[in-house]
Amino acid sequence: MILYGLNKNQLIPTAKAQREKGKEARKTIPFSAQATLSPVNRDLVALIESQNTNRLPDLIDLRRERMSTSPFTFYRGSALLMAHDLSKQPITGHQLIICGDAHLNNFGLYASPERRLVFDLNDFDEAAPGPWEWDLKRLVTSVILCGEDLQLRSDQIQDAALVTAHHYRTGLRDILKLSSLDRYYVSIDDEKLLKDMPKPTKSSFKKITKNAKRRTSTQVIDKFTQADAYGRQLFVEDPPVLTHLEPELVHQVEDAFEQYKKTVRPDIALLLSQHILTDAARRVVGVGSVGTRCYVLALTCENASHLVLQIKEANPSVISRYSQTNFSTPHPITAITNQGYRVAKYQQILQAVSDPFLGHFQANGRDFYVRQFRDMKGSIEVAALTDDGFKRYAAHCGFLLARAHAQSPNANWVAGYMGKSPLFDQMIVNWCYAYTKQVYRDYEKFIKR
Repeated sequence: MILYGLNKNQLIPTAKAQREKGKEARKTIPFSAQATLSPVNRDLVALIESQNTNRLPDLIDLRRERMSTSPFTFYRGSALLMAHDLSKQPITGHQLIICGDAHLNNFGLYASPERRLVFDLNDFDEAAPGPWEWDLKRLVTSVILCGEDLQLRSDQIQDAALVTAHHYRTGLRDILKLSSLDRYYVSIDDEKLLKDMPKPTKSSFKKITKNAKRRTSTQVIDKFTQADAYGRQLFVEDPPVLTHLEPELVHQVEDAFEQYKKTVRPDIALLLSQHILTDAARRVVGVGSVGTRCYVLALTCENASHLVLQIKEANPSVISRYSQTNFSTPHPITAITNQGYRVAKYQQILQAVSDPFLGHFQANGRDFYVRQFRDMKGSIEVAALTDDGFKRYAAHCGFLLARAHAQSPNANWVAGYMGKSPLFDQMIVNWCYAYTKQVYRDYEKFIKR
């Protein structure tokens, strides 16, 4: 039941022992405890507005507008609210490194370093050590909300939600049967996803992948910039979404760029050294991120080719704000003081492959991370999916969440807790349906405030 190292003082419990302990935990936190939504008591508006304190004032109204579009977009922008509510629910007490915002729209296509189109989690602003069930409940709730937004039948939505929980549970168990190295390399690419899509959905999916492969730095330069009198490609303003920086910030951007280059791999640093920074602009992105400081940088190489990078402000994770239990097993990132570093490093842990340009820096007391902008990124248009296609898409998201969680030391404990019974899946779905009703109530309050 124990594995000893070369130094006999170094030991770890076997996978079997961890699964047995997880199974025993059902006596303390039975599946039924995962099914009932404990009452939540909080000031909805005050919690959401608390995130506006450090945001850019001129973008606050745009954030509210985007969150008001539908209950699902409200849900996408209110990870803080759900983290608060999840902290009031029974938890097993075992933590993993989690995404923190694992809703259906935070999965997508992007390019791997070898230019393979990969499908995986793609947002890590809230990533942190936290209760594993928080990620699962956020994902399954998003499946229900999205299904209702698409006006699928109730039985189709319930089926998709159950399939998501099922593929998370069975996926984690199957992945953990692999060697540590094999499970590290598990990934899903566009060809595998296409193969699993029903025939009516294949044509629309092929269109999505074709468009994703076109979304490169070259396309960004062609679409969003124009040459000035010196031949530099400068971003064309489109306020409030795309605006140039105040002149006093230009030198700060140059200093930040130099700081960023020190945090990337040597090969990337050498590649970046062959570019000059030709323009920088503020660009508004997403729903929950609106109001945070996000920028795009245009870089030009000696052969007049271009590279476009994105800078995003990194604030403390909402998971860390409400998850008080310490990470119970040693992990590679401790004593985090730089939130940009947190986002970049947890992204590398949770994704099968990550952007090699990931890096970070600090400026004016704020933390930022850097990545490529639109590097063959593509979102699955769920509205274009058939009901069966939607279910299969949700199943892949459940599996990939399991793949991400399988990288953490406590994953075998979690697999043991969930076990082989579909009863766990049903209990999670029951809780998520109850929480969906809470989201609708919150949305109505939000748009009437």
